Amino acid sequence: MDLLELHIDGFDHEARGVARQDGKVVFVEGALIGEDVRARRTRSRPSYEIAELVELKSTSPYRVAPRCTYFGVCGGCSMQHLEIRAQVAAKQRMLEDNLWHIAKLRPELILRPIHGPTWRYRYRARLSVRHVVKKGGVLVGFHERRSSFVADMKSCEVLPLHVSALLPRLRELVASLSMRDCLPQFELAIGEGKTVLVARVLEPPLEHDLKLLREFAVLHDVAIWLQPKGPDTAVPLSPDEGPLYYELPEFGLKMPFRPTDFTQVNHAINRSLVSRAMRLLAPCPGERIADLFCGLGNFTLPIATRGASVMGFEGSKSLTERATQNAAANQLDDRVRFHLANLFELTEASRQALAGFDGMLIDPPREGALEVARLLAEEGFSGPRRIVYVSCNPSSLARDAAILVREAGYRLASAGIVNMFPHTSHVESVALFERATS
Repeated sequence: MDLLELHIDGFDHEARGVARQDGKVVFVEGALIGEDVRARRTRSRPSYEIAELVELKSTSPYRVAPRCTYFGVCGGCSMQHLEIRAQVAAKQRMLEDNLWHIAKLRPELILRPIHGPTWRYRYRARLSVRHVVKKGGVLVGFHERRSSFVADMKSCEVLPLHVSALLPRLRELVASLSMRDCLPQFELAIGEGKTVLVARVLEPPLEHDLKLLREFAVLHDVAIWLQPKGPDTAVPLSPDEGPLYYELPEFGLKMPFRPTDFTQVNHAINRSLVSRAMRLLAPCPGERIADLFCGLGNFTLPIATRGASVMGFEGSKSLTERATQNAAANQLDDRVRFHLANLFELTEASRQALAGFDGMLIDPPREGALEVARLLAEEGFSGPRRIVYVSCNPSSLARDAAILVREAGYRLASAGIVNMFPHTSHVESVALFERATS
């Protein structure tokens, strides 16, 4: 058994402890900063090692007992062994480290972290389904850590209680279906007072299966949709009682969405994030604001309630249509327009459409907004005075920040983290860029 004696002096982006030995970095699963550990080497590379914790020789004061029975096996959470305030501090360090090491930037102001409910917060999830005879039948849940296997779990501490309680019932349901080997996933979407489970079906269900699915939906007060192909093919199994929606009460908005649409996982944190973004962007009547990667209008519509005129840019035709419908439903269509555009490959028409705004909100996927940052840095381009950048990946944020500051003439006025996914290593953040004055 190849054991290492290590002192943990860092934390990486996957929530592993970081140590150094013989000139190599060692990543240790389950170890925390400040701990002395004995670890077993599981993988060796020329510049680093990966190891798993075997014994704690000294314990961090921030180590806590994981609340979930399946922690360490299930890959849904990676930080339940770290006290929640220390999790937030670690994510703030990850953001600052990325900004410094990649962009050589430090924000002029560190924003207070946004955090909220730490359990039962996950209103969206993809639950994998597998029929595994060796494990006693059907499994429904998240994947095991660093594995394609489905974790054998009967509850979940980050899913709402009523959904957690459904996991054993879902196992029983799938086991009773003749199509159990052709149903690889349930996608969970929760709105105000309504829960939807979208069943990914590889073959058309038989009438017997449809009967069992309908009975399950009625018994457990959920709506079941069937998705035979891509997300847009999802349809309700039974006549629907009304649309899914979430609310943004501060702005008086109701946001309908389809269960396969992208929406934020954590509704409480999303409300706080939108509120902060509006304070940073400070849209005013008479201003023109651009909302990039706008989705179904999560930021676009709140901007419009402040009196500004808004142009939302989005690459998905279906989301653009949904955003247009949401603006009309909230009586904001006189101030809001949407532009279908691939912001990863800008056309001349899109480049012209992005010019001349007073403010800009950018909320890209993990890849970031490289082409947009490069456009803003072009000589003669009429860019906004201020930019609010909402990021789900600190490294792509840092890369784009370097361009905005070094080449486009902005200053990084402030930045801070948003704990959208407690107990995971996922780092959401928000940053404000303002045009530097000479």
